[in-house]
Amino acid sequence: MIKFCMKKLLFILLSTFIVTPLFAKLNIVVSIQPQLEFLSKIGGDKIETTLMVLAGDSPHTYEPKPSQMREISQADLYLTIGVEFEKVWLEKFKNQNSKLIVKNIAKDINKTESDPHIWVDPINVKQIAKNIFEILSSLDSKNRDFYKQRLDNYLKELDNLDQEIKKILKNTPKETKFMVFHPAWSYFASRYNLTQLAIEVEGKKPKPRELISIIKKAKKEQVKAVFTQPEFSDEVAKTIANSLNIEVIKTSPLAKDWADNLKGLALAIAKR
Repeated sequence: MIKFCMKKLLFILLSTFIVTPLFAKLNIVVSIQPQLEFLSKIGGDKIETTLMVLAGDSPHTYEPKPSQMREISQADLYLTIGVEFEKVWLEKFKNQNSKLIVKNIAKDINKTESDPHIWVDPINVKQIAKNIFEILSSLDSKNRDFYKQRLDNYLKELDNLDQEIKKILKNTPKETKFMVFHPAWSYFASRYNLTQLAIEVEGKKPKPRELISIIKKAKKEQVKAVFTQPEFSDEVAKTIANSLNIEVIKTSPLAKDWADNLKGLALAIAKR
């Protein structure tokens, strides 16, 4: 009986050792919430994801919690997208985990130095999706066909989203201006022939004289609303809104429900 139990235990241990690696998922860390949606669309149930910059925090100043650093030590892959937080912390992550593979999903996208928010343009996200596919396929080649099918489906979704946004904005005059506190929507504005007016002056809130000038400009351009992000104070935006008797609308390029968020922004602009 003892001999039989020992053999059974040995069989279970060997089975666990052999089977687990075959079904192991890629453990992937990302910087911001929209990346979770992009990864889920391509990776499905073949991956596990961990988020660094949590909801309500800014990728400009974020510092990981100790629990997140422990997760970094167990990760297989870190996918960067070009936010400021990464410049400070990537080397520290590599020191924490010498086996960590770091890949950039923002490659082959035309960028401006002043705005890292490339993902607010659905056409840019098509390239991001292709980059994710190539990375996952290179690390997990046995599931390449699975990833390719999901990529093809997602590219169609992104084309549909682009068409939906164009439809929402079809009666909006070209170069329609919308005011924001932090200039995070330049790629969205460029894609859909809009103009973004930023309250921030060189990354800082405006001084009193600059604020007066901004209010005059907003009045001249007949701005109907000010868009602010939950990650930043809306004190200045409220001052402008009160002066012009217009609305303050909170929306974030870091929102987890990425596609719905872009449609929501388009709807808000179209209604102005």
